[in-house]
Order: sequence, then C-alpha cells, then structure tokens
Amino acid sequence: MSIYATLWTLKFPKDGDDYLGCEWIKVIAQGVPPHIGSPTPGCGYEDGAPYADFLPPPVETDENGEAEYLRAVVFVTEGTPKGTSRSGQEYEHPLLVLTGKEYATISFEDLHIRLCSALRGSKPRVIAQYLKPGGGVRIFFEDGTAKEEEGSKEVGNGSRKSRNETK
Repeated sequence: MSIYATLWTLKFPKDGDDYLGCEWIKVIAQGVPPHIGSPTPGCGYEDGAPYADFLPPPVETDENGEAEYLRAVVFVTEGTPKGTSRSGQEYEHPLLVLTGKEYATISFEDLHIRLCSALRGSKPRVIAQYLKPGGGVRIFFEDGTAKEEEGSKEVGNGSRKSRNETK
C-alpha cells in the first residue's frame, strides 16, 4: 500500500522553460496524509516516525488521524521510480518536497517557479526566442548561448543544432 495520494497532475515544460517546440512532461503532486507517522497516541506510530529520512517531520493529528495540513507533498515526474534501499515508499529523485503547511500556503506562481527550476536543473534559463523568417526559432539562454529549433512542430521540420554550435 502506498503512503501517497495523488492530488493533481499537470504538464510542465520538460526542461523548465516554455518556448516554441519545447517538450512537455507530466508533474504529479503526491500528498502524504497527516496520520502517516503521526506521534499522536493511537495512530500506530508510537515506536517512532517512519519515513523521517525522506519526508518532513510528522504532524500531530486528532483522534481520527486528521489535521489541518497534510504531512507532506512530494512532486515527481511521470515514471519516477519509487523504492530505494532506504524505503520502498521513497521516490528516487523527487523534484520538490514541501510540508503540508508550505503546500497550503505557497502561491501557484511560486510553486510553478520552484518546479520549473527543479526541472531545469543546472541548465541555463531561456530568456528569449526569435521566430526566424521562413520558419524556425532561435532560443537564447541566460548564459549567452543559443539553440536553433528547426524541427519543432510549430515551426517546421529540420535538424537541431546544439547550443555550442551557435555560441
């Protein structure tokens, strides 16, 4: 049985930036209910909080195992493997892990920024795109590099040059 409940699934730019021809990936918000690991007597976790190595601390609940906030919300991409040497419930590489209170109080704009940043990783951020006459697009990155997108669905077919070829 899983400790997660799917809250939502949305598509995000695969590399964290939206531009013509970018690929999209599903991001899934997985909620961990407040009773999981709760120190409240009667919740079944009197011997300690399981999952403490990869989830935020457990939360106090009422006698029914309910609380104002979830214990955590874990954000993963579709197909992210679950199950590590530490725990069968741990995702291998979550994009982001928030406490339930953080999730309940974060604006969607801030959540979007954090998820796109996690998807981008160490790659430079897209800062502009130029639609070329006759088709194609040139993508400009914050590190001064550029990439030609000739083969995107929106702008036609062709080959793709790497960022280093247009530096």
